[in-house]
Parts: sequence; structure tokens; C-alpha cells
Amino acid sequence: MTEPASKADALIAKYREENIPRVKLAFADLDGVHRGKYVSLDKFAGIAGGTAGFCDCVLGWDVNDQLYDNAKFTGWHTAFPDAKYRIDLATERRLPDEDNTPLFIVDFEGDDGGLHPICPRNQLRRVLQKADGMGHAARMAFEYEFFIFDETPHTLREKNYRDLTPLSPGNFGYSVIRNSALSDLFHEFMDFCDAMDFPIEGLHCETGPGVWEAAITVDDALRAADKAALFKTFSKAFFNKRGLTATFMAKWSMDYPGQSGHVHQSLVDASGAGQFHDAAAEHNMSAVMRHFVAGQQKFLKPFLSLCAPTINSYTRLVKGAWAPTAAAWGVDNRTTALRVITGSEKSQRVEFRIGPADANPYLIAAASLGAGLLGIEQQLDPGDPLTGNAYEQEANLPPERQLATNLRDATRDLAASAEARELLGDAFIDHYIASRDWEVREHERQVTDWQLQRYFEII
Repeated sequence: MTEPASKADALIAKYREENIPRVKLAFADLDGVHRGKYVSLDKFAGIAGGTAGFCDCVLGWDVNDQLYDNAKFTGWHTAFPDAKYRIDLATERRLPDEDNTPLFIVDFEGDDGGLHPICPRNQLRRVLQKADGMGHAARMAFEYEFFIFDETPHTLREKNYRDLTPLSPGNFGYSVIRNSALSDLFHEFMDFCDAMDFPIEGLHCETGPGVWEAAITVDDALRAADKAALFKTFSKAFFNKRGLTATFMAKWSMDYPGQSGHVHQSLVDASGAGQFHDAAAEHNMSAVMRHFVAGQQKFLKPFLSLCAPTINSYTRLVKGAWAPTAAAWGVDNRTTALRVITGSEKSQRVEFRIGPADANPYLIAAASLGAGLLGIEQQLDPGDPLTGNAYEQEANLPPERQLATNLRDATRDLAASAEARELLGDAFIDHYIASRDWEVREHERQVTDWQLQRYFEII
């Protein structure tokens, strides 16, 4: 993972010539939230070819900066030493809303200079190394639904996240009226995404007030996950700068559909040739693709908490809500968890539909790809595809295909999975389980509006 000094030196020389005073560094934590900082150009010059450190609390706290009380990897008992990181110079981007300030993703590094045991981006690297050893490379494309509100971070809190004003009213899925009336904002946003190197190949209004859906262009799996993680963070920044707020919650209101984060996936060989397509096979599915889909189907239940990581994730995973509730596959079937899309060698793929928009892109990529690779290793067969409405047929599926309906049960399924430990390592799985246990306990100790409305007077 060592960066050539010449590459760092060339970047620094270019920045000095452009009179760039600083750069921004960022990494995604366990929940996929980007953390980071600005560093001066002189500081960047001192670390660009080597390593530096962040306090490792950034890998041991939740989305509210509260430290886990149950994690072995980091905590008061470890005294929060620095976690060593290295700048991935290949991830350079310019921030169009910040005078073209350079942005870099950083990778945490293990004590031996190898992969860090907790860093989510390194977990995807780990699975990609496994794929490479099997003769495969992965291609992915993420797509996100997100609601936009005519609110600021201050007004959200003043309203206690209630009675919010959407960017536009009503159900206007795929509306040409809305995207024409808001064309300046649509164009500006797509130009921004191009400049940030996570270009959007399609952007439209979805069903619900102020909800958009964006399909990010396909790329190699690590770059695709980078694009997805940065898209979520900098979309929020883009709209905040314009007096608006975007949310990627899985479901912000029970009155509207949930927000998905689907991942389109395929495997290619060393030459870039697609490995999922076989023109002579049923549904054009090669043996590799059948094994891959079978692996995802088998391991979706134990890996679910890696793909649906929050309490809120499970409010979306209900029948009839355009989200799967069981591990099943179908051909061009949007009621199943795994939607096989037939096409040419380049376009044959599987759409992993379990993901909510709140998932960590690195972990959902690692989990879904890892599950598929296990299917190839074990030569699994997916059985026949479900046709028609999968929701009506899921009760007939065996228990190992029935997905957990809450984070606590999904985390228990992960804890019992030997394959998850084999794939991602004991240290990561133990730490992740501790973090989800913390999330569940934080939820359970709150008095909710529902509880007040239901019990305050009558009970």
C-alpha cells in the first residue's frame, strides 16, 4: 500500500504551482459516515508518501460521537492511541464548491503495514483480494433514493424533525414537470457530481415529496464504493450550501416509501471479459453467475446486519414496500432480494436489492461480494427463480431464507456465522457486533413519541 514518493512529489509540486494552500482528507467510519480534516500543504507534503495518525476513537464511536462501551478493539481501556493511516493518492478529487481544493480518501493500516482489521474500506479490499485469488474482479454500480427538504440543519432541529417542508410536494415519480421546473438544480447537481468524479448516469424524481433517485456510473468495486460513499456525503454538503437538506435514512416517514441503496454487480476476468453471461444457458446465466447468486441467497440472512445496519433499516424491509423480506432470487423481478438482469456479456448482472440507503457502501459491497464468492467456492445452486409476487410466496421458503425483521436478531445471525468470520476476520466481526449491540441498546433506552402518545394518558 506504499505510495511512490515520485507520485506524491509530483502532486505537491503541482499544488504549489497552483497556489493551493491545503487539502482535505476523509475516511468512512463503521457507519459509513465520512470523518476527516483539512491539512496544510506543508503537512500534506510531510505525510503524502508515508503515514500519519487519527485518534482511533473514530473507529470506536457511533453516529452521535458516543463511545461504544463494549468494544475490545478500542475504548478507555486502550487509552485511544493513534490509528495509523496512509493517503490513497489515486483517489484525488477537486472540490468544485471549495475553490478546487483537493480531496483524498485515506486508508487505515494494520500494525504490520497490511490491512487494518476494523477499517470498512479495508474489509472490502480484503474481499477483493479473495476474489483476485479466485480469478475474479468485481464491477459494481450503486443507486440511491434520497429525500430533499427545504430545511437547514438549524430548522430541522427547531422543528424536532417534524412538519418538514419538502423540496417539492406530492407524488411525482419520474415527473418531467418537476425535473423541468427544477432543471437548474438538477443540472447543477449532475455537473457537481461529474466534477467530483462520481458521475450520475441517470437522475429522476421518485414517488414521494421531494424524493430523487440517482444511478452512479459503474466502476471497479473499490472505486464504485468510494463513489457511493462520497456521493452520500457530498450530496448532503451540496444541498446544505443551497439552504436545503438531503436525507438517506432508510425510511424517514411511514407515510412514504423507503429509500434504497441497490447495488448492481458482476464479475469479470483478468482481461475484463464478463463472467456472468452464457448465451446458451437459461436466462443467459453462466455457471459462475448461478453459483454467485446462490451464495448471496444462502448468506443473505447471516450477513444481513452488514447490509441493513441501523434500527431504521428494518422499517423499510416489510412486505409490499419495494424491499425484500426473504432471501430469494428472480429474473427481472423487483419483489425479490436478488434481481437477475439478463443482457449481453457487458450488461448481464445481479441487482442486490436488500440495501437501504443508510448502509455503509464498503460493508454492503464486501458482504454481498463475499457471499457470492462463497457460493462459487461451494459450487452452490440457487434453485428455480421466483416468478410473480415474491411476497405471496415467501412463507413457503425454508427458515434459513427468512430474514430478520430487526437489528437485534440480524446481529445474532451474524454472530453465529463462521463464514462471516472467515471472510472479514474475528476482530472486525466482534467489533461490528459490539457496535450493533450498542445501537440496539441506545434505541431501547429512549422514550419515543409513539410511547408517549400510546401510554401517557390511558394506561
